[in-house]
Amino acid sequence: MLWSALKIILLVYLGLAALIYFRQSSLVFLPHIDRGFRTSPTSIGLPFVPLELATGDGETLDGWLVPAGTKPGNRGLIIFFHGNAGNISHRLDYLRMFHDLGFATLMLDYRGYGLSSGSQSEAGTYLDASAAWRHATQDLGFPADRIVLFGESLGGGVAAQLATATRPGALVLASTFTSVPDLGADLYPLLPIRLLARIHYDTLTRLSQITCPVLVIHSRNDDSIPFAHGRRLFEAARPPKQFLEIQGGHNDGFVFDRDDWVRKLDGFLAQALR
Repeated sequence: MLWSALKIILLVYLGLAALIYFRQSSLVFLPHIDRGFRTSPTSIGLPFVPLELATGDGETLDGWLVPAGTKPGNRGLIIFFHGNAGNISHRLDYLRMFHDLGFATLMLDYRGYGLSSGSQSEAGTYLDASAAWRHATQDLGFPADRIVLFGESLGGGVAAQLATATRPGALVLASTFTSVPDLGADLYPLLPIRLLARIHYDTLTRLSQITCPVLVIHSRNDDSIPFAHGRRLFEAARPPKQFLEIQGGHNDGFVFDRDDWVRKLDGFLAQALR
């Protein structure tokens, strides 16, 4: 009976390992969660320009360009990269915040998300980010040093990779993990996640190559990505850098003490882009 029990445990263990290895993409990328479009920037009183961005490998990305408000004026452009679930229509609060701070915002859905074509992949998100950068610098004419890359959760990994290939004015990592294997090892400590990982988003390593000012935002109460990830990212970043601790869980931390952390974000951007 003991041998039979051990065989069952082994089969379950191998089954979980196989699931993580072969279904990794569906565990990391979650566009199906609330796939529908809720609304558009006009619902919160913001004019916008709909975008269709062509990627280097032939996909078409859906996105928005929201111009800066007249007060306090156009301070630059924020390219926003969202997390692994939902789509851009679920991030209107960010658009309002950036607009009120005087920034234009370019927000896009990765391939396979929202109305964008294609299938999700790590390499694909990097191509998507490059398409956004080309549009911002070549079509819209924004100088690189007036562009802020802002990544939320998984989007932090996308933004960090783009920051290594370009020279943006600043990089903001909000509730971002050090890498997918690191996070997987935290979630599944009994499985050989580092051997199974085919998706990496190794933001921790990339930070040593990034020369622009970096702001790391994280909550001690984040229920998806441990606070330690944020601290390790901050420690790995080259100066100038700042750390902003917020409150609340992974998906509602944006709400807690919002006025306070928006002021601190504003101060960081003013210093980084001066």
